[in-house]
Amino acid sequence: MPRPTQAFINLSALAHNLVIVRQYAPHARIMAILKANAYGHGLLHAANALKDADGFALLELDAAICLRDAGYRQPILLLEGFFSTEELALFEQYQLSAVIHHPEQIVMLSDSKYHKLDLFIKINTGMNRLGLALEQLPQTIKKLTGNQYKNRITLMTHFACADDPAEAESVTQQLKCFEAVTKGYSYPHSLANSAAIIRYPETHSDWVRPGIMLYGASPFPDKTALELNLQPAMTLSSKIIAIHDLKTGDRVGYHGLFQADHPMRIGIVACGYADGYPRHAPTNTPVLVNNQRSRLLGRVSMDMLAVDLTGIENAGLNSSVILWGEEVSVDEVAHNAETTSYELLCALAPRVERIVSI
Repeated sequence: MPRPTQAFINLSALAHNLVIVRQYAPHARIMAILKANAYGHGLLHAANALKDADGFALLELDAAICLRDAGYRQPILLLEGFFSTEELALFEQYQLSAVIHHPEQIVMLSDSKYHKLDLFIKINTGMNRLGLALEQLPQTIKKLTGNQYKNRITLMTHFACADDPAEAESVTQQLKCFEAVTKGYSYPHSLANSAAIIRYPETHSDWVRPGIMLYGASPFPDKTALELNLQPAMTLSSKIIAIHDLKTGDRVGYHGLFQADHPMRIGIVACGYADGYPRHAPTNTPVLVNNQRSRLLGRVSMDMLAVDLTGIENAGLNSSVILWGEEVSVDEVAHNAETTSYELLCALAPRVERIVSI
């Protein structure tokens, strides 16, 4: 008998969120981010729901090939590019686009016979993660345009702090840096992630790259997904598999991190950190039991966690428990666990059954 922990994936919510992206950036093409198994939602399920996107972007070469084999013909961008000349044959065979972010990739291209790739040249404007140094751009473009790539180049960067309302100056500085170094080139641009799409319309340019907002979570600490008209695409649910009546002073779970200060009833839920629920979520993290708001108690175990059944009507064995979804957002759970919705969605374990609805 399968475990009761399940993730319900709502394809209509994904499609709705894509419409919201178009409303925010009506003049840009959309490169939907499908990395990390589409943020835990399932690559092909998400691609189907987001089929009206102008392109897809991810990290995994095998996933990109999977999309091509499934019949998707729009541009597919590999966000870390290629790592060997052997991979270039597959890039050309499957008509994949590559991010160029370090000089060694230029050498690989120059030494190969593959000159039909669309290239996104990534420029480091201050995040200091991936990207060519500013002074490397002119020579890079010169080399590439000498190798038949003149009409196959897009210039891109990535914002480090677009999600932080206190860091608007950082976005402004990165944008100014990008505009200064790319001045004089007529290539298309790609800059905006989810946060920039919503908060900085001046960054939209030719291609936008939405990620977390497509999955119905907010990129901001000060704005909920509901306020942004985004719909959660994943509901993580389970059931109560045991019930205990506690006396005053009884403790719950490993190290007894929760101690009852009055007689109370608790439920044990078949979900834990091996399913992707955060181990560091503290007591009082919200859950929904029988569609009624309740709270987590004590430390999350590998396969189980405890919830408060005080005041929860008709709660018993097999009662449904929503760990995150529409009424308890993944953003709220992430905030309580001092992490991000990105981490929670991507960490959903393979053992959790995904059930897709339209």
